[in-house]
Amino acid sequence: MGKIGQAVRKHFSLYPQALLHGDIFTRLAFIIFGAGNLFRGQIVKGLVFLLLEIGFIFYMVTLGVEAVRGFITLGTVEQGWVFDEKKGIEVMAAGDNSMLLLLYGIISLIIIVCFVVIWRMNIRSAYDTQKMVEKGQKIPQLRDEIGILMDKKAHITLLLLPVMGIFIFTVLPLIYMILVAFTNYDSTHQPPGKLFDWVGFQNFTTLLRSDSPLGASFWPILGWTLIWAVVATVTCFLAGIILALWINSKIVKGKKFWRTMFVFSVAVPQFVSLLVMKTMLQPEGALNVLLRNTGVIEGSLPFLTNATWARVTVIVINLWLGAPYTMLISTGILMNIPTELYEAAQIDGANAATIFRKITLPYIMFVMTPSLITQFIGNVNNFNVIFLLTGGGPSTLEYYQAGKTDLLVTWLYKLTTGSKDYSYASVIGILVFIISAVISLLTYRQTPSYNNEEGFQ
Repeated sequence: MGKIGQAVRKHFSLYPQALLHGDIFTRLAFIIFGAGNLFRGQIVKGLVFLLLEIGFIFYMVTLGVEAVRGFITLGTVEQGWVFDEKKGIEVMAAGDNSMLLLLYGIISLIIIVCFVVIWRMNIRSAYDTQKMVEKGQKIPQLRDEIGILMDKKAHITLLLLPVMGIFIFTVLPLIYMILVAFTNYDSTHQPPGKLFDWVGFQNFTTLLRSDSPLGASFWPILGWTLIWAVVATVTCFLAGIILALWINSKIVKGKKFWRTMFVFSVAVPQFVSLLVMKTMLQPEGALNVLLRNTGVIEGSLPFLTNATWARVTVIVINLWLGAPYTMLISTGILMNIPTELYEAAQIDGANAATIFRKITLPYIMFVMTPSLITQFIGNVNNFNVIFLLTGGGPSTLEYYQAGKTDLLVTWLYKLTTGSKDYSYASVIGILVFIISAVISLLTYRQTPSYNNEEGFQ
């Protein structure tokens, strides 16, 4: 917090310094962008700042102010039928659209923030130019500025377009969806026929209260999501290590063949494997028919129709799909463990179990812990396995728009595409992010990979 405070103080100290110690041109730059550059010979740079200010003022006068007002109200006029006296009939009158007003408002607020950033850049440029004049230094012209952007600040030039793309196509939609969580945008509020409005933290309260239908569904689904994520991560990790140790042992022949066989499940597209397994595990699927015909069972096993069976099934199928990834990573780690460690342990009389516990496992954990955290978060949001294998089923009346194997991410999808509870789906998305971020940061900070970056000891 102290470092953040220092950074904030340093950031805002520019303005009083420029205002108190700046000359008339620097002070004029507080109002007229580029004034400090124009009067000191940096014509192009000054004109760019000035044009940006004029463009901002024009935008705010023509569109911006109305967009900010619409962001605050989210619309006041609903679409509806009105009587047209000229035609003598009722006609559909256009109304406001809360979705568009929210989007335009976000864009306008972002433009305002960008304007403030440019204002600060303008002041800094004017103040820095003033200092250069006072010290008798040469003021850089357009060619010099371009040279700096292509040399010392080449990283800024190269990253400009990618960052803009990320901001437009990732950050802006995320901001929009986060703000939806604070509205009542649902099936009963569909603009322009029915506008939605701001409701504050009401959706969060509804979702977290166990006595509400949504809360009664959220907590059990959250519990199953965490259980699934832990079990799926641990089973794939252990199975992958066992496979890697077995394949890399001296007694196993044809190591390349076995690695290839286990990687087949990775080579085949995951959605294909899951859909094939879903077909095979049906009550009249290939597996149940085979077991009945061979006399092993009399009735079909409820792989996907019983809640407990379905949950165990998705864990087993995920193990089959995920273990080869861990096996490949573990194989690479095992091949890079220094042989001197094993030789020294054997000379000291350590047995195989001790060597695994003291050398192999700690080495694997040191390297793979960040990957395990990533796999855990991936399993929290593992949409494919659940949705393609069980569809969240079996269905139950205990949950709102969810089944017994639904994770928070698949429930979010159903709330969005099924019941059109967009606001609640957005709340779930925010909570999933908070849970994932907290668990990741707390876990990673306790790992040797974070505390001992210099190497394994």
